[in-house]
This record gives sequence, structure tokens and C-alpha cells, in this order.
Amino acid sequence: MKQNELYPIFLKVAELEVLIVGGGKVGLEKLTFLLKSSPNAKVTVVAQDFSNEFIAFAEMKNVKRIHSVYQSAFLGQKQIVIAATDNLEVNLQVHADCKQKNILVNVADNPPYCDFYMGGIVTKGNVKIAISTNGKSPTTAKRLRQFFEEVIPEDINELVNNLNQYRKTIKGNFQDKVDALNKITKDLID
Repeated sequence: MKQNELYPIFLKVAELEVLIVGGGKVGLEKLTFLLKSSPNAKVTVVAQDFSNEFIAFAEMKNVKRIHSVYQSAFLGQKQIVIAATDNLEVNLQVHADCKQKNILVNVADNPPYCDFYMGGIVTKGNVKIAISTNGKSPTTAKRLRQFFEEVIPEDINELVNNLNQYRKTIKGNFQDKVDALNKITKDLID
């Protein structure tokens, strides 16, 4: 069995410039997913046409929209790009342009052309869990997300905040702090 070799990271997209190419159903799905997880993300969307649903959502979230055909000039100052048009040729051009400029790119529903995947995410306060199926089954990631949303207690954020306060009071070196926190959190899995 091939192992999932993806390296999970949590990006501060409020400090990065994100471009979405596409203003239809898939573009809206990617925008919604991004803003649900990171409401302060800095996102620009470029598309020839925007669906009414997309326009309504983008206006509500103050997302910058550019009515235009895609041009590589739109990649200026962008660190992350999502190609989500219904035109494979445009999506592949976005991919090629991003690779040339060393910009992370995701071509929606086309795993070979993705530097990253937008997996399932569970958020409860300060706790965030990302779920990946290596691009093989977004539906499985969705079901796992639903499962974890049910089993993680609603008061987990209170626990995290309390542990953070306790952590600040622990004396000793780094290992002493790790040992103390491991001891106190052991009951979470027992």
C-alpha cells in the first residue's frame, strides 16, 4: 500500500495573497471552503463571468473580484493560486504559469496538477484538524470531518486555553515542560 506522503501545514492565509481563477460553482466551492477555515484570508478572484451566487457571496465577504480573462500578470505578488474554471486549457495554463514563478497551485479536481490539496477541516476554537485522502476521495475526507466534528467535545477550546495558561506557569527546561504537559493530558486518550 502506498503511503500518503503529503506534509500537512497550516498556512496563515490572512498574511498571504491568494488568487482564485474561476467564478462559477467550483470557484465558489473553493472560496467558501477557504473563508470558512480562514475568514480573514486575502483573496482575489479573476473570472470572465461570475455566477449570481458567487457575486452575492463575494460581496458579503468583501472578496476582490476582477472581471477578465485569465492573464499571467494576475499572479503578481500571489503566493497561492487555485485554478477552478470549467476550461481545462485555462486551468493548465494557470498551472504552468505558477510553476514558472514558483507559486503554489491547486488545479481543482486534477490531482496531478496540485501542489496542495484542500482536504477536510474540523475547527473547534483553537483546535483545527486537517484530513487528507491524498486527493483520492474528497467524500471520505468529508465523512471523516463529520465524524470528528461529532466526537470532539464542544468545550475542547476551554481545555486548550486552560492548558496554555498552565504551560506558562511550569518551571524548568523544555523537557520538564513537555513531561508535565504529557502527564496532565494523558487522560485525554486513556
